[in-house]
Amino acid sequence: MPALPHPGRRLAAIGTLSLALALAGCASTGGLEPAAQLRDADTHAAARSLDGAPTSPAAFPRQDWWRAFGDPQLDTLVAEALDGSPSLVAADARLRKARAQAGLASAARKPTVAGSAQYAVAQLPEGLAGEELGGQLMHNAVLMLNFEWPLDVWGGRRADYEAALGEARASQIEAQAARLSLAANVARSYIALAQAHEAHDIALREQQRSERLLQLGRQRVDAGIDGALSLRNAETAIATAKAQVEAAQQQIDALRTALAALLGQGPDRGLDIARPRLLQAPAPALPGVLPSELLGHRPDVVAARWRVEAAAQGIKSAKATFRPSIDLSGLVGLAATDFADLFDGDAVLGFGGPAISLPIFDAGARRNRLDARNADYDLAVARYNQGVVDALHEVTDAVQAIRSLDAQERSLQEARASAEAALQLAEARYHAGIGSQLEVLSAQRPLLQVEQQLAALRAQRYLAAVDLDRALGGGLSFDAPATASTASEPNS
Repeated sequence: MPALPHPGRRLAAIGTLSLALALAGCASTGGLEPAAQLRDADTHAAARSLDGAPTSPAAFPRQDWWRAFGDPQLDTLVAEALDGSPSLVAADARLRKARAQAGLASAARKPTVAGSAQYAVAQLPEGLAGEELGGQLMHNAVLMLNFEWPLDVWGGRRADYEAALGEARASQIEAQAARLSLAANVARSYIALAQAHEAHDIALREQQRSERLLQLGRQRVDAGIDGALSLRNAETAIATAKAQVEAAQQQIDALRTALAALLGQGPDRGLDIARPRLLQAPAPALPGVLPSELLGHRPDVVAARWRVEAAAQGIKSAKATFRPSIDLSGLVGLAATDFADLFDGDAVLGFGGPAISLPIFDAGARRNRLDARNADYDLAVARYNQGVVDALHEVTDAVQAIRSLDAQERSLQEARASAEAALQLAEARYHAGIGSQLEVLSAQRPLLQVEQQLAALRAQRYLAAVDLDRALGGGLSFDAPATASTASEPNS
């Protein structure tokens, strides 16, 4: 039976341990707490700003929200972009890295077993080891299994895992946000392409009107009714219209190239994009649960909320380092001077037991680490709170823009009808010889301006619909941490 340690030695060991525990207690977390607080989304008043907009519990957009525009080519382009655009590779890579980090944090909480085998030959000089050992080759063979298990007594390693898991969830949501952003950019470029085609049509109509005016002017000059000045005026109008046609065509070409880039294809892909046939601008509809439900639908807001959770777990992990850590470790193996003796009974070796590590003095490193984690939490909370504010403002801006654009279009349609009637009257008077070319040119200009304004306004109306769908989360839905959960309260 092995001899028991001397009582004096046991008392000395206990005293040393007590002193170490007392010294470890000198490093405290006192005075280090985060300052920021999560704000409830429903504290942001928006009812009056959104008053009058139709609401429905199911009014969040669908995930394929772009189909509401009624253009099959747009549907194809968005699907192609989401299927193979290089711009999504970075988001997917960040997601894989975050998942790997979460896997590493999870592995750090679990037992590990490692095996090793070694065969070594050594020779010691006689002058150092003596005649008995020196000058002879010594052989040894070792087989070992090493076991380690860090006991997570204070939950610090679990907090590290939860923090990494929160970052992975945020990265996963941001990968979806990248897809939403890409779909919106394709839709926006497509709408701009539709506007460029309409601008091209308007310029062509203006050119054709000016050419008819020039033809009539030549007849009047030949008849001696007007002078050559009227021809110069008509030629100027034609040249101006041709320049606008060329400018619109250049815009069409540039937008086709831009769409091809969004698809991850070369410029030639853009040449195959036909003229857009957008059939309708979707009417605005809002869910009746704003602003609180934005937390589950806006990818940027949900990702920010998960980062708040990760930062809270980071604080718990930092606090755990102020307490002693306990590990279990063990080693079992076989050792002998020759392979033939390796499996004899007296070749067995073993070692193991618990080990305690006590933080005593680190020149303030742990306090500074905790202070940094508190600052990370405050920053994450501030970004989340600001994200909720920005999201609600984006929804409100889109709804108000749609209201205004619809009203402007009604007024411009009336102005267009009046301008067309005025031009027809001026042309009839000029053709009958009782009006001047100046009257016709003066009547053409307002109609051209109104048609250009209508084209721009229709594009803005489509873009406002895209902005609203994107502001409402693009039909995405995510699981988010509860705002008041104890997990997100680092001081609990």
